[in-house]
Amino acid sequence: MRRSIDDQLRQWQESTRRKPLILRGARQVGKTWSLKEFGKNRFESVALVDLERNPSLRKLFDGDLNAARICADLEVLLRQKITPGKTLLFFDEIQACPRAITALRYFYEEMPELHVVAAGSLLEFALKDAAFPVGRVQFLNLYPLCFAEYLEAIGNVPAAVAVLGNPADISPVVHELLRDELKRYFFIGGMPAAVNAYNEHGSLRDAFEVQGEIAESYRMDFAKYTPQVDRYCLDTVFTSLAQSVGQQIKYARLGEGYGNPTLKKAFEALCLAQVARRVASASPSGLPLGATASVKVFKALMLDLGLMRYLSGMPDDIEYARANLLAIYRGAMAEQFVGQEMLVSQQGSLYYWDRQAKSSSAEVDYLSVIDGKIHPVEVKSGASGSLRSLHLFLTTYPECGKALVFSDQPYSDLPEQKITFLPLYSAFAATKQSGTP
Repeated sequence: MRRSIDDQLRQWQESTRRKPLILRGARQVGKTWSLKEFGKNRFESVALVDLERNPSLRKLFDGDLNAARICADLEVLLRQKITPGKTLLFFDEIQACPRAITALRYFYEEMPELHVVAAGSLLEFALKDAAFPVGRVQFLNLYPLCFAEYLEAIGNVPAAVAVLGNPADISPVVHELLRDELKRYFFIGGMPAAVNAYNEHGSLRDAFEVQGEIAESYRMDFAKYTPQVDRYCLDTVFTSLAQSVGQQIKYARLGEGYGNPTLKKAFEALCLAQVARRVASASPSGLPLGATASVKVFKALMLDLGLMRYLSGMPDDIEYARANLLAIYRGAMAEQFVGQEMLVSQQGSLYYWDRQAKSSSAEVDYLSVIDGKIHPVEVKSGASGSLRSLHLFLTTYPECGKALVFSDQPYSDLPEQKITFLPLYSAFAATKQSGTP
């Protein structure tokens, strides 16, 4: 399956300011596959060093970290030549060997002509044991397949092109087709193994089984977070977050029988592992949004829609039968979807607006930065007249751009109110920053 990150990998390969690249992301989002395909398609050879599967290779980093010496040893152990400009040197599961992370600095300084990539999950947990090569490496982040990537993966390239195009140009017939596909994606999600399972036999149940396997493998990973974090608390918070998408997070509600400090550690560990994502409240008064991000007021997203479906325990037959996409799981699936698409379109930066006042409160689901301007984003089924928080936002911050409201309906524009209604499936295209592949 083609991934949008392929274009970013090519740009890295051709850059004159190239540094060793670390591809980050949660487990099983396709990091290893993407880098292997990149190496196969763009280089004469790939020297794969799997530091988790082959623990004996970690001994290469016990002594000095001279890049030429490491390459010479690898040529013997891998039985292949490593040639700068022709070979992609790929350290997989690099978190299993913190010294290998440190060694990336010396590849940058001593062998800059060699293309070096690494893939890792749970990296933040490994970094406490490593001297991190600050300024000597580059990062890219891989997420689950977005909706357009999913459509291409199941063989519907024209639909993927339509989703990435102008929603105003989509006919009613194509709109209904995209809605139907989006409902399936809500339940399949974007984890590559789940998409492949569905693609093989066209069975949602096959995808559901894979989601369960992935979720259980994450639970097994929780043991790797200890002793810093209570693994049983992690398990509880993991499930609770799937049931709390779209709601402001209060630690006490994430798990009975645990104190707030324990619950906070569990939540932060899940965010570090990228299986959950903190979405902080921020002020739209100026850029960057991160400068005003609150440490106390925040929501959370799950890594993937399909995993959210599995962990939430929602009744699939009842939820799948709902005609309106905004009604599925009380609208939380739609909010997760838009947030998941925006994490990619906004290059990993995602915030929302929350106004707490004594007399009333107001909230806008997300904030999108497009060409240097902040746009409020709502995921709603109501008419413009019912969007009270959105109208308050537009009145309070007139310098912000027009509001984007994602709904189950086709495109419509209300320029006099500074509101554009967009179909849910166009969330990525409508919030895309300049420079996002």
